[in-house]
Parts: sequence; C-alpha cells; structure tokens
Amino acid sequence: MFKRRIITVVAFFLCVVFPVFSQHKTIEAKNNIPLDSIRMSDPFVLADKKSNMYYMTGTGGLLWKSKDLKFWSGPFVIAKPDPQSWMGQTPMIWAAEIHEYKGKYYYFATFTNEKTTIDDKKNNRRASHVLVSSKPDGPYVPMKDETYLPESMSTLDATLWIDKDKKPYMIYCHEWVQNNNGTVEKIELKPDFSGTTGKAKILFRAKDSPWSKQNENGFIEPNKVTDGPWVFQTKTGKLGMLWTSWVYNVYTQGVAYSESGTLDGPWIQEAEPITPSNFGHGMMFRTFDGKLLMSLHSHYENNKGKYIRVPKFFEVDDSGDKIRIGKIYGR
Repeated sequence: MFKRRIITVVAFFLCVVFPVFSQHKTIEAKNNIPLDSIRMSDPFVLADKKSNMYYMTGTGGLLWKSKDLKFWSGPFVIAKPDPQSWMGQTPMIWAAEIHEYKGKYYYFATFTNEKTTIDDKKNNRRASHVLVSSKPDGPYVPMKDETYLPESMSTLDATLWIDKDKKPYMIYCHEWVQNNNGTVEKIELKPDFSGTTGKAKILFRAKDSPWSKQNENGFIEPNKVTDGPWVFQTKTGKLGMLWTSWVYNVYTQGVAYSESGTLDGPWIQEAEPITPSNFGHGMMFRTFDGKLLMSLHSHYENNKGKYIRVPKFFEVDDSGDKIRIGKIYGR
C-alpha cells in the first residue's frame, strides 16, 4: 500500500517537477511537443474559448498550451503560493486544475510541505487549496483564507462543482494514509472562492467500490485509496463522478452516479471500471468543435522499472444516463 507514494515521487521527476520545488528556478519552454512526449500525472485540460487555446496542467503544477491538442508549448510555471504560508518555501504540487468562473480563473491544487508533519503517523501537511488569476496562464496567487480545510487532515485532489442549489463546492479526498479508508467529501466554497464555509460531508468511502481490490494479509478486500474525483452531468441530466483507485497493483478508474441528482447522493458505484486497466485520474472537457473528451494518464512500468505516466485523451459518449468510453482521440 506504499506503492502509491513511491510511484508519485517517480512521476514527479519524470514530469520535470524538480524545478517547481524552487520558486527561483527557471524552466526553458519548448514548442511543438507531441502529447505522447509529455510526462505528466493527473492531466487536466481547460478549453478556454476566450483565448481559443487549450491549457493543460496536472501534478507538478506546470502548464502546457496547445491550439489543436496534438502539439504543445511549455512547460510554464504559473503557481505562486505564499512562501510564508503553511506551504513553506518549496511545496510539492499535485493534481492541479484550472476552472473559469465569473470572469476569473481558479487554480485548484494539492500542496504538500515536506518539512512539517500533522499526526502521529508522521504524515506531511498536505491540503487542497485554491489560487486565483485574471488569465488562464496565470500567474496564480493566494486569496484571503490561508486554510481551506482543517490543518489536521491530509486532503488532496480537489475539484469544483456548482450543484443544483447554485452554490460552489470543493470536492476532495481525505487521504487513506491518515484515515485508513479514503473518502470523497464536499465542502461549500465562499462565493468568491476565497475560502470555505460550513461543514464538510462525506459522499462515499473507498470501501464502497465493488471493483477495487487489495490483498490485506491474505484477505481480498476493497482498496483503501480514493483519488481524483471529477463530477459531471450527462445530456440526460444524470449526475456522475469519476474517481480512481487500484485493483491490486493496477491503477484503475471507476464511476459512480447520484440517485438524487445532487452531490448529496446517495452515490451508487458501478460494478466495473469505466476505463481500461492502467489508466486513471480522469476529467472531461469539450473541444472547440463540441467533441467530449476524457483526459487521464496512462500508467505503466518500463523495462528499467520506472513508472511512466503519459497524458491520453479518450472520446466519450454522454448521450445517455451513463457515459461510454470510445477510442483514443486522434487514432
């Protein structure tokens, strides 16, 4: 069960994340880089109609730009967290997302301060947080509140959803390394996203999944990991959520659907994964010509024992009550 942490560290360096650890390090951006040549975990794509540009970010916090989803320019450093905050001078950045809302752009990401611990398990302080910018390519800077979620909680992979009550919510995971059974939770955001308000609510737990598995001392049971929640709505109005876990040592993505049509659920887990094995941490976006795509990363081990994570796009059919995954985009 420590595999996830090891894999993540390897992925960081494959993504050239080490420069992100230093806010004073410069990175040389390049042009016309094919998608398959980019090494990135948790790829998130913003299709920005104002600039007619696709922006891709993810673990590492770096940004790539493209006009056609095939060739990209980058990487660019866009996050500027406060070095005097709890994040410290050189926080790790995981699972970054960019959301446009009422004329501004919001950077949802997981920040980790490796120089602090928060509990008797010696877990580093890790939390979902939001930065803001007037432009999709940043720079993204802090807002009012220093803390969005309790200091004592290890949280990650935050995303945004505007529910039927018209209120914005942060959806995130409380990490399994702390609570021993990962959860997906929601908490209401302030209207300007500068902080959170009210109490958090658990939407579901890792053990609710019928498809995830682990071998615990010879017993087969649901896996403990919850990763990468992404909320969506089909064309029929059905509310669903992508999320990722493991089937033994295979990174795997599933999907759940809300019976109430709201975040409050109850959330019913599909019996089988939604994507092929060794793909995960997905999100969905529409291209400028209206095609729905799922962005996620492939996850495999090369012949030197290194884990490689490459962004991939799948075509998606959302015309019914449940999404269906098609071919890899561009093939």
